[in-house]
Amino acid sequence: MKKIVLSIISFLFFTLFVKAQDDVYPAPQQKGTIYITNATIHVGNGQVIENGIIEIKDGKIAKVGTGISASGNVIDAKGKQVYPGLILPNTDLGLREIAGNAVRGSNDFAELGDWNTNIRSVVAYNTDSRIIGVLRANGILLANVTPLGGLLPGSSTIVQLDAWNWEDAAYKMDIGIHFNMPGLLARSRGRFAGFPGAFPQAGAGADPVKAAMDKIDDVKRFFREARAYFGEPSHKETNLKFEGVKGLFDKKQKFYVHCDQVKQMLIAIDFAKEFGFNVVIVGGSDSWQIADLLKQNNIPVILNREFNLPTLEDDDVDQPFKTPYLLKKAGVLFCLNDDFEETRYRNLPFNAGQAVAYGLSKEEALQAITLDAAKILGIDDRTGSIESGKDANILICNGDILDMRTSVITDAFIQGRKVSLDNKQTQLYDRYMHKYGLDK
Repeated sequence: MKKIVLSIISFLFFTLFVKAQDDVYPAPQQKGTIYITNATIHVGNGQVIENGIIEIKDGKIAKVGTGISASGNVIDAKGKQVYPGLILPNTDLGLREIAGNAVRGSNDFAELGDWNTNIRSVVAYNTDSRIIGVLRANGILLANVTPLGGLLPGSSTIVQLDAWNWEDAAYKMDIGIHFNMPGLLARSRGRFAGFPGAFPQAGAGADPVKAAMDKIDDVKRFFREARAYFGEPSHKETNLKFEGVKGLFDKKQKFYVHCDQVKQMLIAIDFAKEFGFNVVIVGGSDSWQIADLLKQNNIPVILNREFNLPTLEDDDVDQPFKTPYLLKKAGVLFCLNDDFEETRYRNLPFNAGQAVAYGLSKEEALQAITLDAAKILGIDDRTGSIESGKDANILICNGDILDMRTSVITDAFIQGRKVSLDNKQTQLYDRYMHKYGLDK
């Protein structure tokens, strides 16, 4: 009886949460020419243009600089800062609506089993998620939607955050295969306890490190068999699991290895050497310890979260804040992410702002959530900076976008389309301002 009551409560909560979506519609395709004038333009590659002008034509950036003639549809950004659209490089956005597993009906982020290389996350992406509007209001215009669960959960796709359905949202399909590497610390308590895949299941008295290494060997065996499969001139039967990783072998996809510990990252390097994969470390909280080795092997890092505890008890308590600067100093390509479920990833720009307090310049921090993220995800030819020929993914901000106190985004453009910054939270704000007469 108790289970039935809880199920009814969960259903009602979910129904109320998703019913009557906000009156926010995707913007139509941008046609014609738009000018943004009198702006301080943060290009995203470290360059800043004062009193600059951006010409947007049919969704693309046509010209950037000063002395550009502007007429017709002109947006005056005098006294404002202009930035590239921010990129969330690893997220379950659109796959999970509510943090944790409180409402199962809102979850579609994982399949059963360990071997799901043929799974594509994008087909489950929910463009009606209320979280999307909140992220747009904080400047996040693109996201890499990643499946979870199991050893090889499938492929991720980059989406733009203003779409009617997943087909419209898809910005670059199936950019990489993900690997949730088992933990290699011989303990069952501490920071990694309770995280799915952190420790392989083992019987009483079993060695958890050995069990983890056995699983890693299984993954290597899978890729060796896949390599042999692709070495055959023809196949009597199609193996969907192997076909799902073909892009890793022909370099059309990257291999995203989710891990934090040094031992795990050394194994990731071994994958790159044995199979020739383009490996990206996702997490990498201890990457600062082997920064030179990562640089030597040309392996980039997606730092999942700055506002977090360090990996090991002996690490400095503020180590996550210092890691971006240490990687930058060592010449490692990295970008910043925000995977904190309770705030639903909206604090990405403020993670970058925190890195400024620990050594990065403001332009370097901005680059870590724009151009460098685009480079790691393989979309820097289309976005990540405000340069001629790229998509017009642009933000106009009243203050410093990295500063929580002053950042107020007034306009956002995705592929030249001016998108709505309205969302459930702004609507609730207006509702209660009106209720108490504070909107007068």
